[in-house]
Amino acid sequence: MKDSVVITGGGTGGHLKVADAFINEFNKRGIKPIFIGSINGQDKSWFENDKRLKETFFLDTKGVVNKKGLGKITSLFQILKAMYKCFGIYNKHKIKTVISVGGFSAAPATFASVLSLGCKLYIHEQNSVMGKLNELTSRFATNLFSSFDENSPIKDYPVSEEFFSNSRIREDLKTIIFLGGSQGARAINDFAVKVAPSLNKLGLKIIHQTGGVDFTRISEEYKKLGIEADVFAFTKEISKKMNEADFAISRAGASTLWELCANSLPTLFVPYPYAAKDHQYTNAKFIEQKKLCYICRQDKLNEELLLEILKKDNTTISKSLLTSIKSDAVESIVDIILTKEKSSDKKSH
Repeated sequence: MKDSVVITGGGTGGHLKVADAFINEFNKRGIKPIFIGSINGQDKSWFENDKRLKETFFLDTKGVVNKKGLGKITSLFQILKAMYKCFGIYNKHKIKTVISVGGFSAAPATFASVLSLGCKLYIHEQNSVMGKLNELTSRFATNLFSSFDENSPIKDYPVSEEFFSNSRIREDLKTIIFLGGSQGARAINDFAVKVAPSLNKLGLKIIHQTGGVDFTRISEEYKKLGIEADVFAFTKEISKKMNEADFAISRAGASTLWELCANSLPTLFVPYPYAAKDHQYTNAKFIEQKKLCYICRQDKLNEELLLEILKKDNTTISKSLLTSIKSDAVESIVDIILTKEKSSDKKSH
């Protein structure tokens, strides 16, 4: 591929994990992509000075959803201004391929790809309910990839290989992991501390990702209880922490959900109740309908429910999870993209 590839999107870890998977795969094939993100959100902390990238651009954009009046107008103006910057980037680097992983960071580069002649847009939709940006732009996309869409040419989610290599069938219940995501989840954190004495009586070890904001408070709570839990704010080795556990209580963001599936770890999902269009609930529902997990609304979460679930046949769920997702999703998606780009190159000659 003589022209450069743009990968765009982010804002939150879920979107950025998928971007990272694409960057890795293109590098394996000798292609250094360009990343276009935002100065707001987590984009810079993930990809600034990343040697796998040909170049990075972080634009001053913010989300439009949930904003009103002047805030919405300001955000739209910022996106429009950033979109014109993207035209310049596309022209300079002869961009013919743009891959959007969603999130507000993706808006300028995605709109620019739709309005640029000869530029193909590919979209990866993470969630079971399509985000607003993808709703608007998917009709212009060459391909839309989604693990929740039966029409998607590839239905598996781009999960890092480490989650597969650290997977195992759970035959005994010895360790529980609580996952609120890298940002933490106060409701899950509070629930973990509440049930900790009962879990401790059962001889179960506790692993707990608290998020940065709640780390000190929750660490102190375990100390007061006299329970030696493995408590941490964030780790890049979360797959190893999952490997140590036999059961998980987690939010249901798409990346975490499919990572848990890849790890064959039976899970009680507690969807974030304020997620846009309740997408965390529908993410988990997609898995629950296949009898591969449990779901509980946050306001219904209680100790009796968890203890009852822990008595169930979770080994069968763990075995079934082994075949719930294939490990070659990102390779298959990039194969499709590169095949279409080669076909376009031949036609242009």
